[in-house]
Amino acid sequence: MKIEAFQVEEWMNAYETKATANIAETCVDSVSLQELFELADTDGQKFFEEFSKRRLTYGDIEGRPDLLEGICGLYRTVKPEHVVTCHGAAGANHLTISAIVEPGDHVVSVMPTYQQLYSIPESLGARVDILKLRRENGFLPDLDELRRLAVPGTKLICVNNPNNPTGALMSGEMMRKIVEIADRAGAYLLCDEVYRHLTQDEGYVDSAADLYEKGISVSSMSKVFSLAGLRLGWIACRDPKLRKLLLSHRDYSLISCGVFDEAVAAIALRNRERLLARSRDIIRTNLEILDRWVKEEPMVSYVKPQAGTTALLYFDRSLCPDCAEFCRRLLEEEGALLTPGSCFGEEFCARIGYACDREELKRGLDALSRFMERLAGRQMQSRLL
Repeated sequence: MKIEAFQVEEWMNAYETKATANIAETCVDSVSLQELFELADTDGQKFFEEFSKRRLTYGDIEGRPDLLEGICGLYRTVKPEHVVTCHGAAGANHLTISAIVEPGDHVVSVMPTYQQLYSIPESLGARVDILKLRRENGFLPDLDELRRLAVPGTKLICVNNPNNPTGALMSGEMMRKIVEIADRAGAYLLCDEVYRHLTQDEGYVDSAADLYEKGISVSSMSKVFSLAGLRLGWIACRDPKLRKLLLSHRDYSLISCGVFDEAVAAIALRNRERLLARSRDIIRTNLEILDRWVKEEPMVSYVKPQAGTTALLYFDRSLCPDCAEFCRRLLEEEGALLTPGSCFGEEFCARIGYACDREELKRGLDALSRFMERLAGRQMQSRLL
């Protein structure tokens, strides 16, 4: 199987450990086990004593019962028999698409988004039409264009809500209209929802799994719950035939998730309101910092994100004719890491992750300001010469 290089992951693999101010990270500032136990008011010593006596078998093949209950608490209609646990959301997306899509199928995917949503179906031999998300529309999908692309017989529509990398948030009304389009076409609707619940304003974010019988929600413990090290995600879908198909495919690649990962995730989800409160406090406070910085920087603009942990920063084109080179030089000269917009098919911009430690965010923004000032000074000097 031939597949395109996964640009954002290759960038992070190459440069993440070299940064002194990592403002490319997309998870809400990660917690340690000790911090989790304190937030959850859990006796960590007792947990480890009990777990250390457990034989390390496969555990519950279809998922630990209290973990499944915790996942269901994130939805309105999803029940344990609707959930398939996976190796992170990346594993969930890969499993879903590879189980559904066959050579010759028609798939529609938004872009920019996480590259899995269009590169995996392409690798499987599908015909993929791209629904471009445009800055002038607030990076929200043009529904008339989606209606034109999603012809009858379309196998799968892939969306991402809240969107990575832009932070755009589709309303419940818009999601319902997308469901109508998918239903008319007879298509499955896959919604990558790894940033769901991370909103700047109060209010419930509807899930594709709740809105549509052929709706599929993918999420994980990584972004919202600050536990990426667990490598635990899930698929929520209410179509029993699809769930059976997903489990059949999963037998070839995963069998089950790790018993330790599931035990820790179950504790986190039992205490999800405390973790969500922490995460929302971080993203809301940090976005205020980012927003003030953007307003004070004449060479930077953006569409202010409504949700999630990321945004696209657009730079004066004279400073950033090549966004990958811009980001490499920023890292080399200042130690600050951004992700080039070219990893998402966008130019003259970079993705920032603003949900990191608050002081690290400030250091990274200060470094970016210094770097741009130097670039502008060099350009002025070269013009004078």
